[in-house]
Amino acid sequence: MPVRRRRSTALAAAVATATALGATALAALGGATTASAAEAPLADYELTWGIKQSYRTYVGMFGSFTASEGADQAAGNGAFTFTDGTGTYDTTAHTVDLAFRGRLVSASAAHHFEVTLTDLRFDSGAGEITADVTTVDTSGATPTKKGDDVPLAKVAVTRTMTDMATTLTTEAGEYLGSDGYAGAAGDPLTVVKKTPPTTEPTTGPTTGPTTGPTGEPTTGEPSKEPTTDPEPTDPHTTPATREPSPTASTSAAPSTPATTAPATTAPTKGEIADGTLGWGVKESFRAYVVGTVAKGRVTVSGGATQAAGNGAFTFKDATGTYDTDADKLTAAFKGAVNFKGHESGGSYGLDLTLSNLKATLDGGTGTLRADVNSLGTQTKGVVLADLEAKSGDLKAAQDVVTVDDVAATLTVAGAKAFGDFYQAGTALDTVDLSVALSDDAQLPDGGGSDTSGGRDGGSGTAGGSTGGGTGTAGGTGSTVGGTGTTTGGSLGGGSLASTGSDIPGPALGAAAGAAVVVGAGAVYATRRRRTQGRAAE
Repeated sequence: MPVRRRRSTALAAAVATATALGATALAALGGATTASAAEAPLADYELTWGIKQSYRTYVGMFGSFTASEGADQAAGNGAFTFTDGTGTYDTTAHTVDLAFRGRLVSASAAHHFEVTLTDLRFDSGAGEITADVTTVDTSGATPTKKGDDVPLAKVAVTRTMTDMATTLTTEAGEYLGSDGYAGAAGDPLTVVKKTPPTTEPTTGPTTGPTTGPTGEPTTGEPSKEPTTDPEPTDPHTTPATREPSPTASTSAAPSTPATTAPATTAPTKGEIADGTLGWGVKESFRAYVVGTVAKGRVTVSGGATQAAGNGAFTFKDATGTYDTDADKLTAAFKGAVNFKGHESGGSYGLDLTLSNLKATLDGGTGTLRADVNSLGTQTKGVVLADLEAKSGDLKAAQDVVTVDDVAATLTVAGAKAFGDFYQAGTALDTVDLSVALSDDAQLPDGGGSDTSGGRDGGSGTAGGSTGGGTGTAGGTGSTVGGTGTTTGGSLGGGSLASTGSDIPGPALGAAAGAAVVVGAGAVYATRRRRTQGRAAE
């Protein structure tokens, strides 16, 4: 690995400024062109990277992320964005070297680790992402590990610098706590120039991209943005792509109400004709089941479907009642989902089935119930979650009531159903509800037409075989646990939830941490057996 110059985020701006001033001085003196004179300063860039989805899933299960000092994280345990990128653009080689503001801390008190990333850098010439990394074992079992300009990932650089494929390095595995990350596919990387919202992209970017990429480097362009900069492409492509959409919807608008509204107006109260419920239970739980500890599978049946990539579930054929004046809704849905894992000698320490889901809303709040079968013990009508919609109003549009992103919070009874795997009050995946008030109403596409693990215990599995194989989860091309890997892929025997061989080793503290993880299945099974009697109440 070549030795890198140590350049902090603050220093990057000074270097860029000095480079620009030096180029100006040389031009005034009529000196020959040098390497530094070919560099132009850059500012106001943003870098978005999720590191690796399975790493985020693991941290989300047992700890949390804290982004600050210019960094933030997308909702739903999403990717991270680092801001205020400054650096230089080599107008001869068409490469960029940028440093970004932001501090990201991943930590778990339970597993005694704290990993801090700062001074994130992207060098398109070297094709890599680096950062200053500090890994702390908060139990004190292993010493703190610090590194400057640690290469975290190799980047397959593209001209647009959007959705670039990344491959994690050996150093990433060392600092994040899993040797299995070395050579594994990371999340895609995007580097863009932050454009002020009031600036139209038709004047500035138009001259930059059309002259830069097509005519090779020209002497009149060194002060322009880099030709690899995605700014020239995306602002033009996106509006052009979206332009037809408003036009199409505008032309369709006059005819639709005229023909359908009078004929399909439903009463304000009555029986539900049909409907769907979309719910993923909890993303980290799905990841755990097919990950390297449980080494299990997820199976849907009874008409339920699962989105590709170990995604959320859709339950169908709703029945029930509604009252839009009173903002009340009660809907029951067909379909079941089974989570199975921790296989030993043909038996499973985890075998949980949720079926006959029923959602109620009254003024925006309500409950989500299900029949629960855990390790052969069935309990009907368990209140799994408390629901809270963003609005209490139930409004029908073309005889369909849709309530999306309903917050779901695990109840005490729900926690018991999960064997106390999660505590009461834990946020579950949000719930999407759509119910038809008439037979003619058209429900929106519920998604998830692909099943994960097949229907009724079919031959397809999510996460491969019980041993952590290479099977995909519900369709091809989707990735859970990082770009280029399939659910249950090759990372440590299963690339999804990093809860087995992928658990950060330094964080767990040598053999003690390993024992905790290896015993996770036994603990889960033991808790379930102790709570079977209570769950049957």
